[in-house]
Amino acid sequence: MTGRRLIRAAAALAALCLAVTASPATATPAPGGGDRPHHGDWSMWQQNPWGWRHNAAEREITAGNVAGLELKWAFAYPKAAGAPRSQAAVVGDTVYFGSPEGKMYAKDAETGAAKWEFDLATVGQGGWPPQVQDGPAVARGKVLFGDSRGYFYAVDQRTGKLAWARRLDDKLAALVTSSPVVLGRRVFVGVSSGENIMGKDHECCQFRGHLNGLDIDSGKLVWRFYTTPPPVADGTWPNGKTRYAPSGAGVWSSPAVDPITRTVYVGTGQNYTGSAGHYDSVLAINADTGRPRWTRKMTDVDTWRIECSLPTPQDREYCPNFPDGTALDFDLGAAPNLFRAGKRALVGIGQKNGVYHVLDARTGEIVWQRSLSKPQPGGGLTGVQWGSSYDGKRLYVATYMASPGTLFALDPATGHLLWETPNPADGCTTGGASQFPQLCRPGHSTAVSTTPGVVWVGSTDGKVRAYSAETGQVLWTYDTIQDVVGVNGLTGRGGQVAGTGGPVISHGMVYTQSGAGFFPYPSPHGAVFMAFGLR
Repeated sequence: MTGRRLIRAAAALAALCLAVTASPATATPAPGGGDRPHHGDWSMWQQNPWGWRHNAAEREITAGNVAGLELKWAFAYPKAAGAPRSQAAVVGDTVYFGSPEGKMYAKDAETGAAKWEFDLATVGQGGWPPQVQDGPAVARGKVLFGDSRGYFYAVDQRTGKLAWARRLDDKLAALVTSSPVVLGRRVFVGVSSGENIMGKDHECCQFRGHLNGLDIDSGKLVWRFYTTPPPVADGTWPNGKTRYAPSGAGVWSSPAVDPITRTVYVGTGQNYTGSAGHYDSVLAINADTGRPRWTRKMTDVDTWRIECSLPTPQDREYCPNFPDGTALDFDLGAAPNLFRAGKRALVGIGQKNGVYHVLDARTGEIVWQRSLSKPQPGGGLTGVQWGSSYDGKRLYVATYMASPGTLFALDPATGHLLWETPNPADGCTTGGASQFPQLCRPGHSTAVSTTPGVVWVGSTDGKVRAYSAETGQVLWTYDTIQDVVGVNGLTGRGGQVAGTGGPVISHGMVYTQSGAGFFPYPSPHGAVFMAFGLR
């Protein structure tokens, strides 16, 4: 056993002792009761079922020594592969992550040495090459994840051998960006779609968003909750193509689940056509039956397709309801956080209109709301994109392209602003981004992650940063827009730090993808997966 692994084992033992000896007065209660988990793994996108994105057991990296982080290893993708979006999962001495060239990798977490890889192209036939756009969950000896064709997979955690695969949706452009969450023998995952960006010659749209509960051992569909009624032919578009409605309301993000009340919480996207269904909504779903306990719609009307963002009047004839100002694209694409304030169980979630909402977890009643950025109709890029974090004391929420994007710390009981730190002003004038002033934007492109005393978030300026949880001060910065040689022999270069996930911090290491987004920086190389550790 290496020295670092001895340290990990000691830390895990200490965490176990803390879990056993913590008194009810000092232990932090989970939303439905019980104590927070004490372990160093980051085995699913949300880190724990409650959606905290907080690794309470991380003891190696602290606010005092985080400035000593350095790049330990990298894995470079082929240039033709495209943008990486799969957040890593870490269990024991192995890190698991998906790639834009359609593979799931298992590597030694400390060194990047290969353990196994699974090629998605061996499953299914036809269609475009698959990509992994969600983060895997590791549970019951399986690695669980989806792809850009609507397939969902379970592979053996030790060998990478396929256990089962199931296509969750065969509609055109259906895809899995939702990262799964696991509760016992159930795995919960949503399905979304790019059908509404296929252009005006497409007979838009027939996709219905849905949340699925699957048996983790067999892949059997136990239940499915659709977010819209079935679409029917509903006239024609100006070019004579058939119009179908209602459609859309995809489930883009990872759910959170309360193990005590057995309730799954998740947000939904906007309609593509029509105005019916659970669009821009928070859903509370019975984990055993798939029936709703409650739903809460956060936007009155929001029907949007790509033509709503195009400049010519001819294109906007294909925008479902632009004339009355309702083509907003204000998804609830961020993942929810479950926490308590006093004796009240709450669910919090960010929206692309820049508002962080907190609801009563039992009833869906609005408890408080905090506007963090000015809404930008037609794209929602100024708001909260992927997810927030809760460390037992504070909520940490970041805005994306909010001129600049800003990291906030909020009181979970009231929404009171504790501190705010804008994306550093020198982000576009230093490092690799300084070569591309016309492309660089100061904003937070990733979900927020936390460990005790430290907040982690990646930026559109190509930098990943660590902040003080107490004050919001920047403690560490790494510029990913530079050439690095991967353990696979390829040279890679980062760019905008990849969205759909965020930094993963586990056992004294930090993992992130870089080289994705709306503002890709020109590079002779492909994107890169990076792993950092202390000197």
